Amino acid sequence: MTLPGSPFLAWQGPDLCLDGVNLRELVRQHGSPLYAYSRQAMLAALAPYQQALQGREHLICYAVKANSNLAVLQTFAQAGCGFDIVSSGELTRVLAAGGDAAKVVFSGVGKTRAEMAEALKVGVKCFNVESTAELEVLSQVAHGLGLTARVSLRVNPDVDAGTHPYISTGLKGNKFGVAHDHALATYERAASLPGIEVVGIDCHIGSQITDVSPYLDALDRVLDLVDAIEAKGIRIHHLDLGGGLGITYTDEVPPKADELIAQLLARIDARGHGHRQVMFEPGRSLVGNAGVLLTEVLFLKEGEQKNFCVVDAAMNDLMRPALYEAWMGIVNTQQRAPEQAQVWDVVGPVCESGDWLGRDRALSVEPGDVLAVLSAGAYGMTMASNYNTRGRAAEIMVDGGQTWVIRERETVAQLIANERLI
Repeated sequence: MTLPGSPFLAWQGPDLCLDGVNLRELVRQHGSPLYAYSRQAMLAALAPYQQALQGREHLICYAVKANSNLAVLQTFAQAGCGFDIVSSGELTRVLAAGGDAAKVVFSGVGKTRAEMAEALKVGVKCFNVESTAELEVLSQVAHGLGLTARVSLRVNPDVDAGTHPYISTGLKGNKFGVAHDHALATYERAASLPGIEVVGIDCHIGSQITDVSPYLDALDRVLDLVDAIEAKGIRIHHLDLGGGLGITYTDEVPPKADELIAQLLARIDARGHGHRQVMFEPGRSLVGNAGVLLTEVLFLKEGEQKNFCVVDAAMNDLMRPALYEAWMGIVNTQQRAPEQAQVWDVVGPVCESGDWLGRDRALSVEPGDVLAVLSAGAYGMTMASNYNTRGRAAEIMVDGGQTWVIRERETVAQLIANERLI
């Protein structure tokens, strides 16, 4: 058995190991719940992007929202990546991890004036502007500081990425981007504003995409716009094609990154745009299958209609199942006799019926066992909360048998430190 899409999680005898490190032993050392990531798995996921783009002017901007731990950001910064951010907090993280501000693109529909000013002062590469209103405010902020904001407009191409509605971003009904029909007029407005320099065009249609065709459809609409924009005398230097490539959680078969990029580059070249810089913003596809969430079995509760495997991880540790009804693989890190398996709902201690990690899972399990929730490297820790006054999990980085604590477990004392009695 291996982690979906990755050779870095495998059995060594009866024990499940991540890049050679025994996962049950990690829990014995560091407690539970516990996130563990393989650095080598991240770099292996990045390699096809880099290989496919060799010889082209390009920039791979890791989407920080997927997993924003400083050591994760450090890994991608050292590999030459830029970063896609959506807040000043993420910008601070990138800089603290050794990232280059000149390789940062600032996305997001609700940038504040303070965030704009901060990003301008450190010299981010580009703002991905998502509305005319934002464009006007950015002009005011940049002009007031005597600086120039380099911008691309995030264009909403009205293309269905065929993904969960909560993570679809390229349809008319989504909050993201400038409508395709209004994009040309918005570019003309941008070119006329003080403090604004148009440098590119951006398109991001969703997340967990498993088909090439939505990317190609969106690209065609973007290139149509580039032709129209440049006919107005406005130069477009780069094409930012976003991210959103899916991973294998269960039986999905997403295209490989290098195969997807090869098709996109072929279309770009065929339409006469091969001279432009190309940018991508992968997140989930770089870190999703590099991580696991480890959790200890507390109780086994058998019922008339359902059997419940109660663990010490909960929806505050991993929101994806509760938020999206996401299916994530769950395995016992210690092999047990398969004939002992029963069907369980794996649930946490939080006082919500939505607090579950997996439903109807066949598991051979006993109290005290450690379960691994697979493919938990993306949108796990970044979406964690302190609901029920639960401290967030510790995080561990694994690399070739070595381990580092890259986030200490939160304590209750830390959670209440900023609160005051009347």
